[in-house]
Parts: sequence; C-alpha cells; structure tokens
Amino acid sequence: MSDLPYTDEDLRTEAARQHATLTEDPDFVGVGEQMQDTEIPSLLPPAEADGAEGPHWDELLDEDQFDEAQRKIHDLINRAADVSQWAINLGADGLQPDEHTLQLGEDPGDGDRPRVRMHFAFHPDMPAADRDHFVVVLAKAVLRNL
Repeated sequence: MSDLPYTDEDLRTEAARQHATLTEDPDFVGVGEQMQDTEIPSLLPPAEADGAEGPHWDELLDEDQFDEAQRKIHDLINRAADVSQWAINLGADGLQPDEHTLQLGEDPGDGDRPRVRMHFAFHPDMPAADRDHFVVVLAKAVLRNL
C-alpha cells in the first residue's frame, strides 16, 4: 500500500480529464493559424524526394477556400470523440497507436460509415509482421462468429 492518498488510477483519471479539457472548444482563429505554413498531407512529395516540400494550405488555397477548409477542420475537432482516457491508458501502458483498423458493418443511414471500428495499439517492440498477423487473425475470428 502506498503512503500517498491517491492511486495510479486517480492519476490516470485526472490526466484524462485535463487532456479532454485541452481539446474542448478549439479556437477557430488558432485553427487557421496552425494551418498556415503547414503542408497538405495528401500533396506531400514522395519520401525519396529529399528536401522537397509540398504546398501549404495558405499557398494553395484562395481566401474563401482556406476559410472553408478552416471551418471544416474546426468542425471535425469539435465533433471528435473524447478518447482522452484511452490515450492516457495507452501511454501509461507503454503502447503506441497503430494505423491498423478493423471495420465492421455499415451504418444503415450512411453506407460509407462503419457500425464498428476497432483501433489498435501495440507495444513498440512488436514487429510490423506480427501486428499485421494479429489484426488479420482477429478479423477472421470476428467474421466467423458474426
């Protein structure tokens, strides 16, 4: 038993509360400021193009287009799910989010959206091939049992 009046779970809960607070009500002007001088990810040059930069939001778009993109980004931030507790627990456990996802079903109201999406986090030492294998085996097991 610790001599401290709080638990590790208390620390994680408070960290998650503060993390969530940081993402509440994003500053609209701040969103635009952060877009300036930032490259558009889908337009980045290939990795082998050493030193080459892609176009920045404020270089490629006129004022109206920039404002529209800024509004859409602001809206996405406002609608983002609160994953603060999940993020804090991943970090505390030494796990790292991975790009793997497993999606199941379609929303009857919008066929482009999944009913379920699983995101994965793995120990940093887990090889990419093992991560791939785990997700494939899990997907097969889930689909077999639906």
